[in-house]
Order: sequence, then structure tokens, then C-alpha cells
Amino acid sequence: MKAIIMSAFFAVSLVSCNHKTKEAENVTQSDSTQIFSCPMHPEVTGKKGVECSKCGMELTEPVEQTEQEKDSIVEVNENIDTTNFSKKDTEKEVVDAKTTTVPFSINEIVVNYLKIKNALANDDAKTAANVGKALNKIIASSNTNSLAANQKNKYLNIVNDAKVHVKHIGDNSGKIDHQREHFVKLSKNVNDLIVMFGSKQKLYQDYCPMYNDGKGAYWISETKEIKNPYYGSEMLACGSLKKTY
Repeated sequence: MKAIIMSAFFAVSLVSCNHKTKEAENVTQSDSTQIFSCPMHPEVTGKKGVECSKCGMELTEPVEQTEQEKDSIVEVNENIDTTNFSKKDTEKEVVDAKTTTVPFSINEIVVNYLKIKNALANDDAKTAANVGKALNKIIASSNTNSLAANQKNKYLNIVNDAKVHVKHIGDNSGKIDHQREHFVKLSKNVNDLIVMFGSKQKLYQDYCPMYNDGKGAYWISETKEIKNPYYGSEMLACGSLKKTY
């Protein structure tokens, strides 16, 4: 009798164990097929915990899926050969997602330089100062990952000098003469960048022979019409076109 009771107990335990194993397998399969999205960029999806390729945050928001989508993911997972997967492969995928190369451009620098030029031509020191501060931030945040080492060094030499003059323009909204003195040097910096990297728009180099006690000064414009940023309304049309970029 005792042997019969023990046999029955063992059979019940075995059934219960098999049931729990099945449940665990179902949970694991559910986790492997669940897709998550970035809280800030819902269009970026993947496995839970993977970093978003746009902002670096972890994917934590569950994405609702149809049964057909889940079945297709399960089928793909079952057919994947994982024998050649390694930790290095996973790490490389994450690194590649975070270091996507952004094409280098000086367009924002040129656009804001032209805004400063137009403000000075209009005798508007306040606007020149505001744009100068904005340009300082743009230069500081420029992405040079796609540049070759020699290009990057040349670029940094130019913009490090430009930042000095941009700061003077940004910090002196009540001293337009001081802003114009530094705009001369900023114009040389921007000229060097355009020669090095080109421009998305047609630009013109203009020259004023009278500025700086007759030593003269160049500037860059988006129009053929002469509007002198060094004299403003005092001698707005003073100058001549020297070359086209």
C-alpha cells in the first residue's frame, strides 16, 4: 500500500514539474519575441535594453504586435544559427549604432556669419551680438567624426581662432566698432573654411579699400550688391566684388 502511495505522489510531482517547465519556456519565448521602443524616439525598436541609435537611451517601451508579427519573429528566431554569435558581435552592433557618421558641413557656420554681416551693414550691434553667441555654440558642437585627421587639424586651427572673434562680437552689443574689428578676422576664418570645404550656395568676396585707415578689409556676401558691414549706413555701397566662390 505504501509503495502505491509513493508511486502516485511521484507521478503527480512529475506532471507538476513538466507543467512549470512548459510555463517557463512560454515566458522565455514571449520575452524573446517582445519588441521594445525608445521613450524619446518610438520609431527606433529592438530588444529590451539595447541603446537607441538616435539618443543613446535604452529601449524600454513595449511595442504592441499582432499575432502574425509574433509568429514571424518566432519563426526567424528558430531558424537563426547562433553557434557563431559572440559577445564581440553584439558589442560591435551597439557601437556601430552609436557612432553613425554624420556628413560634415560648414553650412551653419556660413549662414550665421552672413547674418552677422547683414546686422553690421544695418548698424544693428544687438542682432550681431545675438547671432555671434549662437555661432559660438554651433562651432563648439560641430561634428568632425567624418573628417580625416589632417582635415580635422586644419579645421580646428581655423575655428579655434574664429571662436575668439565670435566671442568678442557676442560680448559687445554696445560697441559696434569693436565688433567690426573682429569681423575682419572672422571673415578671413570663414574664407579659409569655404576654400577648404566649399559652399552649398554661391558666395561673393567683397573688398573695402578704405577701412582700417586705408589698409582695407574683405568680407563675404550672399549677394552681388555691395552692402558694407564695416561702415554701414555711413558708406553702405563702398567696396567692390573681388571673386566668386
